[in-house]
Amino acid sequence: MKRIDIFPWDNNFNTGLPTVDEQHRQLVRMLNELASQFAFESEQIDLSKIFDGLLEYTVYHFETEEAIWRKYLPDESLEASHRDSHQAFIDQLQTLISQTEQGAKHQVAEETLEFLVRWLASHILESDRHLSYIILGLRQGLALEEAKQYALKEMSGFTRKMIDIILSSYGILSSNTLRLMQELVQQKQLETKLLRQSGFLKVLIQTLPDLIWLKDPDGIYLACNPRFEDYIGASEDEILGKSDRDFMPAEKAASYREHDLTAIEQGGPKVYEEWVTFADSHCELLETTKTPMFDEQGSLIGTLGIGHDITERRETEDQLRQAASVFASAREGIMITDPDGAILDVNSAFSRITDYSREEVLGKNPRLLASGRHDSAFYAGMWQELLKHGHWSGEIWNRRKSGEVYAEMLTISNVYDEQGSLKYYVGLFSDITPLKEQQRKLERIAHYDVLTGLPNRVLLADRLYQAMLQAQRRNTLVGIVYLDLDGFKQINDAHGHDVGDLFLIQLAERMKHALREGDTLSRLGGDEFVAVLMDLVDHAASVNIIERLMASAAEPIHTKGMELKVSASLGVTFFPQAEVLDADQLLRQADQAMYQAKQAGKNRYHIFDAEHDRTVRGYHESLERIRIALKSGEMVLYYQPKVNMQSGDILGMEALIRWQHPQRGLLLPGAFMSVIEQHPFAVQLGEWVLDTALGQIAEWQRAGVPLQISVNIDAMHLQQPNFVTRLRYLLAKHPNVKPGDLELEVLETSALDEIDQVSEIIRECRNLGVGFALDDFGTGYSSLTYLKRLPAGLLKIDQSFVRDMLDDPDDLAILEGVLGLASAFSRNAIAEGVETLAHGEMLLKLGCQLGQGYAIARPMPSEEVLPWLSDWQPDHLWSETVRLSRDDQPLLFAAVEHRAWIAHLLQYIQGEKIAPPVLDKHQCRFGQWLDGQANTGLADSPMLQKIITIHDAIHDSAEQLVNHKSGIQVKDFFSEIEIFESHRDELLLMLDELMEQSKQG
Repeated sequence: MKRIDIFPWDNNFNTGLPTVDEQHRQLVRMLNELASQFAFESEQIDLSKIFDGLLEYTVYHFETEEAIWRKYLPDESLEASHRDSHQAFIDQLQTLISQTEQGAKHQVAEETLEFLVRWLASHILESDRHLSYIILGLRQGLALEEAKQYALKEMSGFTRKMIDIILSSYGILSSNTLRLMQELVQQKQLETKLLRQSGFLKVLIQTLPDLIWLKDPDGIYLACNPRFEDYIGASEDEILGKSDRDFMPAEKAASYREHDLTAIEQGGPKVYEEWVTFADSHCELLETTKTPMFDEQGSLIGTLGIGHDITERRETEDQLRQAASVFASAREGIMITDPDGAILDVNSAFSRITDYSREEVLGKNPRLLASGRHDSAFYAGMWQELLKHGHWSGEIWNRRKSGEVYAEMLTISNVYDEQGSLKYYVGLFSDITPLKEQQRKLERIAHYDVLTGLPNRVLLADRLYQAMLQAQRRNTLVGIVYLDLDGFKQINDAHGHDVGDLFLIQLAERMKHALREGDTLSRLGGDEFVAVLMDLVDHAASVNIIERLMASAAEPIHTKGMELKVSASLGVTFFPQAEVLDADQLLRQADQAMYQAKQAGKNRYHIFDAEHDRTVRGYHESLERIRIALKSGEMVLYYQPKVNMQSGDILGMEALIRWQHPQRGLLLPGAFMSVIEQHPFAVQLGEWVLDTALGQIAEWQRAGVPLQISVNIDAMHLQQPNFVTRLRYLLAKHPNVKPGDLELEVLETSALDEIDQVSEIIRECRNLGVGFALDDFGTGYSSLTYLKRLPAGLLKIDQSFVRDMLDDPDDLAILEGVLGLASAFSRNAIAEGVETLAHGEMLLKLGCQLGQGYAIARPMPSEEVLPWLSDWQPDHLWSETVRLSRDDQPLLFAAVEHRAWIAHLLQYIQGEKIAPPVLDKHQCRFGQWLDGQANTGLADSPMLQKIITIHDAIHDSAEQLVNHKSGIQVKDFFSEIEIFESHRDELLLMLDELMEQSKQG
């Protein structure tokens, strides 16, 4: 912004007090800033900023001055008078601010300038200087009265006159200067505005897309714009001073001159439409306006011409006329709505189809046509499709004005404006009611028997499929009844097909009424029918319906004066069955059963034996499928580690076969191995397992990880005369594999069946260096004689004993016995089914360190074995568990017996057992153990006394719970359950502590 100093600072204005002088300079700067705004930016004066600065100035400057005056002139009237002048300044300033709030900004600015000029002149040169001279005199050591005289002398009469002169001069100078500057600024602004307007007008004419030209009254060109230059094909300089005859044929030039004269004659604008050809040969349709121009005296200046290109507008109008013609004459109904659904327009076809006139629907919502056949979900889907894709198409049922429901094929499209905002919805529809009726008739022919009107084979398939789905949802049965008439051929042969057809029509109607509502009776053709019985609770629920159906078929039919009679043979099957079946399979089963009924003498029904059929058919199908699976590489081996649970050492891996079925996923052996049991194919599969396992051993050896693999051998495979020969061949096939890297597992039960032969085979294999293990040990006889005769180095304890040993003292006793046998016969023992840390801890306490199960690792594919090996380490609980001495083992058994008693009681309360356990605290097995501790080292243990107390409380709670189960009212049953479970947990913790104390003692 430009600046002007109307009050330039001079050193003669100094008071001699530096702080005061600096603050005076600040006030002068604000004055000059206001003057600059007033002179150069009178329309944008920011008085609020000036007033904020002046208010701030009054605070710090007046406080500074008054503090100085009070210091040197306490209780002086001069100091008080000076303070009053300060207050007068503040009052005047507030007056000016209030005037600004009333809107007189320009006037307030001028008054503020005048006020500040006078204030500065009088305040600085008179009041402040007078007081400053007094203070300077005091600082020189003068007394107060002497200092006042000194000041008066300095402030002589001549000085007073000079102040008035200076004040007047500054006032006149500032006023004249400001007015002069304002006049200059206003003149400059006016010039700038005129120049801008002139330039704007020239730019406007030059840039307008219209043709613009100006001629004098004689038709001579005075001016034109670039668009007109393009039309003529010459520059403005070449056009000016010439007429139309110089640029176009005489006939056209004469036409233009006539238009000019017509506009001049009528004294106003004259509009024409004409096609013109530009110099570059392209054509445009122009809307030309010619207007006479007059000066201020009314004299004619000339003619102004403006040519506006309306080519695109005309094309749009033509398109609109064409669209309107299509809209009016289209055979399809057309409806246009706004974005809110209000109808804006419809065509005559709309009225013809709906019976509503255009006037009746304008402004209405299309829902007035709704038939009620579609739910809200249908319309929600329609709108969602419109919003997502901008269009929707489909069939819809609507209602005419007469109330008649009709079908239409409707397409709705969104129409957007140039900004992409939704403008309209356009619906195009045709009446397809005749087509739907024809379709209905065709569907009737396609789905119903022409003769009887019953569902045919096509509709039966659909009805049966729907019935099967419903049965699965409702957990009910579907009965499929295949019915064939006995003796109908004789009626046809004796009386002709016409009579036979009449007979079938009446019989079909009668049999249909023998069924329940919801059941289906269909005719397959000839004299064969199928009934679908819905929502059967069980097989027996179908008997009455089947018998009614048979009875209705056997009743005589009277037609053409004759009594005709047949019987029926029925075959019945049910869905669902143990295996997955489709509708065709069910019909074949019912047909097969119907054939059995005819073979048995006709006029009866036979129920299909699905189990027998499945057994025979499924066995052969399954066996063949397994052959294909082995050939196509669907069989795979998974591996489960065998470890020392305490040290973490890896004993090896057990190879477990799996079937990677392409449809059913990964299948366990239980899903397919029973099929090949006692079949020669078991030998072929067994050799594949051995060969694959030996190859895997070699692969791990190449990776630097030697691992033993154990393989389960089927009894039939093991007892093959050439088993050892074949094993020797497979080992030779993998020369880098040591025989000791392979271990064969044979079931104890299968080994005992042919113990002499199996013992010999095991000895021969051990001579080769191959190890042997007895699998599922404990499930056979497990006699000492058999164990001695079978030279197996490892006993695998069956997982059924391991799994339940925590809560079943009998399983725990068997487990302990097996471990004792293994120790007595110098055999190693490994526990299968180690599923939790608690299982492993119990085994370690019993002295069994080897284990296999989910708590260690689940069976895994070969590629996961090496990563598992790198991560494996036993849980710290197992590492820290110590084997119990034989003296401490009874305490372990006591804890298991107590858990078993607790489990029995809870199962009884929950209705899972018929009778409760022994309720006498001295008769339960744990109570007997407690009573037996009276003469042992534990008799004086405080912990044992606590256990006895809690045991008594548990039995008291048990009696209360049993009474409740027996119907005797027990107060707060659920609280009693909580107390019982709390005592149970506390007792088990104490038993663990007692066990720890016993070990330490």
